[in-house]
Amino acid sequence: VDSVSVVAADSPSGTALVTKDGLQAFGPPGTPAPEPTVSRGEVLFQATLSDAADSEAAEQVVRTTRGELSGSGAIVGGVTATAVDTNDASIHDRTLIIPVVLLVILLILMLLLRSIVAPLILIATTVLSFGTALGVAALMFNHVFNFPGVDPAVPLYGFVFLVALGIDYNIFLMTRVREESVAHGTREGISRGLAITGGVITSAGLVLAATFAALAVIPILFLAQIAFIVAFGVLLDTFIVRSLLVPALATDIGRKIWWPSKLGKGEM
Repeated sequence: VDSVSVVAADSPSGTALVTKDGLQAFGPPGTPAPEPTVSRGEVLFQATLSDAADSEAAEQVVRTTRGELSGSGAIVGGVTATAVDTNDASIHDRTLIIPVVLLVILLILMLLLRSIVAPLILIATTVLSFGTALGVAALMFNHVFNFPGVDPAVPLYGFVFLVALGIDYNIFLMTRVREESVAHGTREGISRGLAITGGVITSAGLVLAATFAALAVIPILFLAQIAFIVAFGVLLDTFIVRSLLVPALATDIGRKIWWPSKLGKGEM
């Protein structure tokens, strides 16, 4: 901390510098030091940090100060404190919301497909798709676009959009595959289901990617980052995950993908 001052109404500047000897007086020698302004029993101190307000060192000062003042009733606020609270809230939300969303989606897929293995495969590929999109986005933001940083809420919003869209494509594909598997067997059902839904999934993916990419023209960092993550993730999901990875995994696993359902029983 570079300096500390306290709000004082009887000071010419409205604040008085706090020193080791107390409040600094203004005026000729002998002038009494101003009294802090007390509002509802509280006094406002203003601390000027020696580090940049958005630096990690400044954030550490806020955390350390809060720890030392814990239990005293003092509240630490300001730009840096707001950034610290925002980051902490975003981390907490991601840690809580992402597992809950995945669990709910998994249960819905189990009820829809009447299987355990297939929903687990679909959830795993969706998470893999999101992680890949986020990793590529980080490389682009840091080394190509040279963005100054990432809004702490971007990963969570990107996850919500991509998982919602990815699961839609999963449902389109696998419900059709299941219907075809009843009549033609699992391997043939996968081929038929992919052929029938491929055009719909590809068209929907292109439309959604173009729609989200349009957000990149708005000069707001948060929207530009969301636009890239979602647009890239949708294209990755459409052309790689849903068209190649999921059908390939389902084909390799065979009829066991419908376990514990009896669908496909008796296939070679």
